[in-house]
Amino acid sequence: MQAQRGDCGMTRREGRRARISVGRGKFPLLVSVAMAVMLVAACQVTPARPSVQQAPATLVLATHDSFAIGEEVLAAFEAEHNAQVQVLTLGDAGEALNKIILSKDAPLADLFFGVDNTFLSRALAADVFESYVSPQLAQIPDELKLDAESRLLPVDYGFVNLNADAAWFEAAGIPLPQTLDDLADPAYRGLFVAPNPASSSPGLAFLLATIDSFGEEGYLDFWRALRANDVLVTDGWSEAYFEHFTVGSGGAGDRPLVVSYSTSPPADVVYATDGRTAPASVNLALPGSAFRQVEFVGVLAGASQPELARDFVDFMLGEQFQSDIPLQMFVYPANPNAPLPDLFTQFAQAPADPVLFDPAAIEANRERWVQAWAEVMTR
Repeated sequence: MQAQRGDCGMTRREGRRARISVGRGKFPLLVSVAMAVMLVAACQVTPARPSVQQAPATLVLATHDSFAIGEEVLAAFEAEHNAQVQVLTLGDAGEALNKIILSKDAPLADLFFGVDNTFLSRALAADVFESYVSPQLAQIPDELKLDAESRLLPVDYGFVNLNADAAWFEAAGIPLPQTLDDLADPAYRGLFVAPNPASSSPGLAFLLATIDSFGEEGYLDFWRALRANDVLVTDGWSEAYFEHFTVGSGGAGDRPLVVSYSTSPPADVVYATDGRTAPASVNLALPGSAFRQVEFVGVLAGASQPELARDFVDFMLGEQFQSDIPLQMFVYPANPNAPLPDLFTQFAQAPADPVLFDPAAIEANRERWVQAWAEVMTR
């Protein structure tokens, strides 16, 4: 039978032989015994304790329904921070912010993305965000930093304007509109769909553009003319674009004019099912029709994971996240170091002279303007 091996690679027989061969006499015997004990003790290996993997922390990101980012991008953050990111969508931007404000005493999430400059002052006045000066802010242009206390930090920007189904107009033999006033012309009756400014940030942005273009004394007359010309008002942008706009709905809708973004044409190519390499929709650069929208993120006061939330804010402003924004949410990254995809450089248009509204002026007048608009549109 083969001798059984011990912990040090020595057989028991070899160990016994070594102990016996040590010199004779009482003292040498004691020495040999001591050496044997030391040898055995040294050879005993304490079993390694299994490493305990700490459970990932859950970070809750509240946002609007249009939020999108690549799974691999979120996975990169999760792996680096041993975290699990839970995305909580709360409706359109205005609706989502309302829910965040109403849950102030028991926050629904750790941070919120989706406040834009049309709701900025309202969000700040509600005191639901804590200040955080991210080191990544150094890369962001000052013109996008609209909160001096850094409670809301810019993540992306875009231009709300009008999109048209060029092929539809060509087939119908109707020229594309050239001015906002053209939208009230009988030639465009029943062709235009816009989101509700009371519940949609793009809808509010377009309303503000009309106020800037026609003035407070004339914007309601413009909307009265639109109502008379059968404009369709939807609760949110998604409904307007994907259900009623002829391009966004894949031909199921019946409205070839929509309030959307100057970066929507690249989306037509990405989501097309007919293999097209050029967009079916075009931007209408109507004078006074485009509004620059900036979207922000902020850490919620009372967050369960405030440190992790700040880490995620840094991540959102960094180049990996920022580079994924254009073909996920079809807006421009706030970080100019993030490269733009070819589809943007080919088909997206940044208006030369967009409407820039002071957030404080929006906050001071928004409810009055929207209420007056609602009275005109519901009579």
